[in-house]
Amino acid sequence: MFVLFEEAGKYLGGRVLSEAEASAQVELETGKRVKVKGANIVLRFEKPAPPELLAEARALAATVDLDLAWEFAPEGEFSFGELAAEYFQAQPSLVQQAAALLALFEAPHYFRRAGKGRFKKAPAEIVQQALAAIEKKKAVQAQIAEWSAQLAAGECPAPVREQLFKILFRPDKNAPEYKAVVEASRATQRAPLDLLKRAGAIDSSYQFHWRRFLFENFPKGTNFPALSAPVIADELPLAEVQAFSVDDSQTTEIDDALSVRGLGTGTVVVGIHIAAPGLALVPGGPIDQVARTRMSTVYMPGHKITMLPDHVVEAYTLQEGRDCPAVSIYATFDEGSLALKGTETKLERVPIVANLRHDQLDTVVTQEWLEDASVNADSTPEVAQRVREPLSFLFRLAKQLKAQREVVRGKPESFNRPDYNFRLVGNDGEPTGNEQVQITTRQRGAPLDLIVSEAMILANSSWGGWLGELGVPGLYRSQASLAPGIKVRMGTRALPHAGLGVKSYAWSTSPLRRYTDLVNQWQIIAAARHGKTAALAAPFKPKDADLFSILSGFDAAYSTYNAHQGGMERFWTLKYLQQQGITELDATLMKDVPNGALVRADTIPLVFQVTGTQGLQRGARVRVKLGEIDEIALDVHGTVIERLDAAPAEATAEDEAGEDEEEVAGPIAIAVDLTDSEAAPENTPA
Repeated sequence: MFVLFEEAGKYLGGRVLSEAEASAQVELETGKRVKVKGANIVLRFEKPAPPELLAEARALAATVDLDLAWEFAPEGEFSFGELAAEYFQAQPSLVQQAAALLALFEAPHYFRRAGKGRFKKAPAEIVQQALAAIEKKKAVQAQIAEWSAQLAAGECPAPVREQLFKILFRPDKNAPEYKAVVEASRATQRAPLDLLKRAGAIDSSYQFHWRRFLFENFPKGTNFPALSAPVIADELPLAEVQAFSVDDSQTTEIDDALSVRGLGTGTVVVGIHIAAPGLALVPGGPIDQVARTRMSTVYMPGHKITMLPDHVVEAYTLQEGRDCPAVSIYATFDEGSLALKGTETKLERVPIVANLRHDQLDTVVTQEWLEDASVNADSTPEVAQRVREPLSFLFRLAKQLKAQREVVRGKPESFNRPDYNFRLVGNDGEPTGNEQVQITTRQRGAPLDLIVSEAMILANSSWGGWLGELGVPGLYRSQASLAPGIKVRMGTRALPHAGLGVKSYAWSTSPLRRYTDLVNQWQIIAAARHGKTAALAAPFKPKDADLFSILSGFDAAYSTYNAHQGGMERFWTLKYLQQQGITELDATLMKDVPNGALVRADTIPLVFQVTGTQGLQRGARVRVKLGEIDEIALDVHGTVIERLDAAPAEATAEDEAGEDEEEVAGPIAIAVDLTDSEAAPENTPA
């Protein structure tokens, strides 16, 4: 005897081997033996064999008119046999009974299950809703098929183009646009990105990178809400100094300025003056909420997204010709030995007499100019001549401070590679990606850079140590050692920074463009006002959960922004190669990687992979022929065609330390799931 029974939502057939009162031992066609409850058996028969019966029943069930069957079905609960008698004939055959069972079972929108082999008609309104949903699903499936065919043919439907970034990076796997891409990708055996590029979904490689960044980090756009800059209510004393800043010409957020008093007296006081938005803004206020959301200004060639609105920056920036509110730290030095005698923090107004621009003065303010007052005395611009003596002292002091840090650090800092500056010719506002790009270099550690960076390190380390002594928490950068793999970390305690050679380091000198600095400034202001009781008065208390939240959010945002900056610099570097028609480059081998090696171009900021490096060691200089440039993946490969030196040059420690950062700015991987269900060195002012 054979039986038809239900098992795990399926109907199976088999031969009965033995039977008890409540169950039966059944052998399936595969030979497997199963124990079946008697209640799960719906049909018993002698012939045909179960596979034959099920095949005939499925074929007949497919012809059942469900609307008609619903009309014929008895009211209330009924069995599949009763429906077979109503729909087929009074004495339905075995095949007809099995067909009725399968038809009922597979049409839950018409018939609801009421037990094993028993059913109940669904209400008419439910049936209509279900049928409408089925029709809608059919229409969606037809639309998916149409879009998929268009994509496979090299055309991109408008709805797919509009959802491009969502499809690639944050897909809704139930969305028809996503399903169309998946279907077309499988049909054409092309990766989704390649498929969409071929279909014309990406009309500008620059806009692809830019809009992807906005999609992931600024989904509501980069505009600011209506905000007004609060006025600083404090009656601040006017500092008896003449302060000046040193920045690039494109800088609008002038956070820091310097002053020097007492030259020639034996005791010199160096003032480091930081813009003081923290005197006006309050944690939790409207502007703070915006700043905390953004966490930092985002930089990229030809453009930036500021942390604060322009008019807010303008209210607190250290603008030439104004007496600007500032948080100042004064460091007193012996003029001869340059020994530090002490520091003092003040809240005050500082006269800013000049905004120096290093890109305009680098060729003037050289080491020779700073160390010899007679050099170019007649041809020096008036603005530089006015601050020549303070700059000369600051340069001497910067070299001393750097040397002292290097003793603690255990080895000298050596920045052999230049910094690269990008200029987009004709750019006015947001770039289009078609601008002519110019890449120029300036050597790291130029005098003006050294002066500013050492002053900022002095301020950040001094304030960090001071907050630690008072028990006031802050946001710190620390590094346990210079051993390989020991990276710079962020925390809320004053810990040593081995890379800089200081006992503690709290970013505090860029409050207009980094949120950590604004937070630390609030803490420093509390320390300046309340001294030993500052821990009780500071906005953020020890073990403050909000402070840890800020730390985590800033770390993630800052890494993302730096990665975008690196990616955009790489984009414009590749564009530069194309615009200049460069097909070969001189480069230095960095390290081996699978199927080749990484090399660094000698004259442009580009790290890329090459082949043909067999037998070459790290530091070898080579001539490389470039392959095809992929502006979407930000990738270019090359082949070594010539060895340029006889023996490899020894890599510096900074070269080794910098490799991980540069590789981050290398080729990017863009993938879509097809399943169905520190950019700048710590001592560089940012």
